[in-house]
Amino acid sequence: MVNTLKKPDFEEIRPGIKAPTKDTLLTPRFYTTDFDEMAKMDISPNEDELMAILEEFRADYNRYHFVRDEEFNQSWDCIDGETRRLFIEFLERSCTAEFSGFLLYKELGRRLKEKNPPLAECFTLMSRDEARHAGFLNKAMADFDLSLDLGFLTKNKKYTFFKPKFIFYATYLSEKIGYWRYITIYRHLEKHPEDRVYPIFRFFENWCQDENRHGDFFDAIMRSQPEILRDWKAKLWCRFFLLSVFVTMYLNDIQRYGFYAAIGLDARSYDKEVIEKTNDTAGRVFPVILDVHNPEFYDRLEVCVKNNEQLRAIADSQTPKFWQLFRKLPYYVSNGWQFLRLYLMKPIDATATHGVVR
Repeated sequence: MVNTLKKPDFEEIRPGIKAPTKDTLLTPRFYTTDFDEMAKMDISPNEDELMAILEEFRADYNRYHFVRDEEFNQSWDCIDGETRRLFIEFLERSCTAEFSGFLLYKELGRRLKEKNPPLAECFTLMSRDEARHAGFLNKAMADFDLSLDLGFLTKNKKYTFFKPKFIFYATYLSEKIGYWRYITIYRHLEKHPEDRVYPIFRFFENWCQDENRHGDFFDAIMRSQPEILRDWKAKLWCRFFLLSVFVTMYLNDIQRYGFYAAIGLDARSYDKEVIEKTNDTAGRVFPVILDVHNPEFYDRLEVCVKNNEQLRAIADSQTPKFWQLFRKLPYYVSNGWQFLRLYLMKPIDATATHGVVR
């Protein structure tokens, strides 16, 4: 019997179907792009590597990986209260992010099929992977008495338009940071199996290899389009996307430190490791990376963390909306200032540190 007393109070669009989290600067987004421009891309400068990656996608190494076993077949009421709420939020955010990738890649595969068949097939096969990930996460949510209506999300969530080169920056970083997030959790729980409180974490090792292959694909695509990486504008945009991804992850994770504590991790230490690994990985393709070892980097992120705590406290207050906005304004300004100062920190020349020829 389901113990409804332990079920957190989430808004539902119908019984058992969770209402999507409201869009904010920190929530996963759905993307669309200029499909005609994408179709016209000439991938011949790096065709051999891209075809090798396509062969890996065709091999479908995780075809039989995402199969729920008997360990899932039990009540999860032992995970209750605030921890249960945080688990559901983690699963929802992860599912939404994976489903976002599925929708974008599926549409790219469909739109590019006639004009750029190899590229279209890569996107189609990546959409297959993302669909598996999203479905597996949604089934995990059902273990906690809720799930997402992915069809409802498709029709009702706002889509953000990015030009192709911005899609490449964003998706490359999304896939690579996803790899480092999953593998870091997996390696921790491999050493501390007593902290593996739910079986989905056993699947993270193979799972993150999908993320890694997807990231390698976008790496190869960007290197086939030299203008995406070589000019001064590319350096500015690479810094912007690196910073945006790192700030978003840090603020989200510190806000949900209880989830990481439940699996034996310190959210700050975990995020710093993931940020440093992702930043270093990005240096293999991006012309510049961020100086994330500079203490100022995390000092400014911590100011944003404190600002966000104040913003949440104001939002939870019973004061009128117009007064809330007035009270929030200084914290918004402070966050913007911290982001600007982080952006203006001297970057690291990745072409020198990684010895990559652009």
